[in-house]
Amino acid sequence: MLPGFAPPRPRTLDDLLGPALSRRLEALDVFSRKVLSGKLPGERQSKRRGRSVEFDDFRPYVAGDDLRHIDWNIVGRLDKLFIKLFREEEDLSLNLLLDASASMDTGVPHKLHMASRLAAAIGYVGLVNQNRVSLTMFGLPASSEHPRGMASLAPSRGRTSVRRLADVLLGGLAAREAGRGRASEETLSTNDALRVWARGRAQRGITLLLSDMLPGSAAQRAKTADGGEATSLAHLTSPDGAFDATVLQVLSPGEMDPSVEQQRGLLGDVQLTDIESGRAIDVTITDATVNAFRLRMREHVAGVRAQCRGLGVAHFVVQSDASVEELVTSTLRKGGLLR
Repeated sequence: MLPGFAPPRPRTLDDLLGPALSRRLEALDVFSRKVLSGKLPGERQSKRRGRSVEFDDFRPYVAGDDLRHIDWNIVGRLDKLFIKLFREEEDLSLNLLLDASASMDTGVPHKLHMASRLAAAIGYVGLVNQNRVSLTMFGLPASSEHPRGMASLAPSRGRTSVRRLADVLLGGLAAREAGRGRASEETLSTNDALRVWARGRAQRGITLLLSDMLPGSAAQRAKTADGGEATSLAHLTSPDGAFDATVLQVLSPGEMDPSVEQQRGLLGDVQLTDIESGRAIDVTITDATVNAFRLRMREHVAGVRAQCRGLGVAHFVVQSDASVEELVTSTLRKGGLLR
């Protein structure tokens, strides 16, 4: 973060969403790429085939199928047994995981603020469509209000829960701003926070992680020596394929291309401080160092993408200067997360 730069944080529901964006979100719904099973009857239709009233498709009969579902008209025409398949209405679980660690508390525009608006928008889509939506923020300064640096919204449904979702996000942003630059030994690492979340999850559904996926402090790296980011991402999945996971890697324009920071005055001999560990290093900013940083960042993003691919997790890179409306109504729709 540039010296002296303290971007204003969202303080109200309108700061997170706003009426114009909310109206655009009304026409969307979350969508799973996988066959998922809900717990309660909902207002959407899933890809899971069941015994509802809406016809979906046929498939050949196999021993053990319910004879009541045989289409006898096809039998008469083709002299072969086919089973009718139907779509079953169900709700869908949407699990939002928001990285609020110190590295997210940087960027121009601010990464955590942008990620919070994006989480609010996607959560809004889920809630107004009567899906179960939960939120977990992690990496906050640990306190009595945020034990182990975590804040959460329990699985909730309906438009009336939008305010509760916003309250958790806004409270987390206020806590992060108040604790800016302050290390907390009680705050769980990304890996440990996701492990805690994974142990407590009860529903199948969509899981969405918003994070810069940057390495943490030395203490956090020690905690995650058993696998680092690869281990963290593994917590988003399950052996039975019950979770359809997506990672939105949120990076600032200056992280993607450090020449942007050069244009803002980051030149010559400077002292840079690691916001996670507090360690300082003297650096001379030259074209060579800028090119080296750009290459390392590209390698890092490619590494995260490869880890996601290996786990069957979708991966998107999101710049913090992107339009939330454009991301939700276009990019994530084309990517299959929304429809």
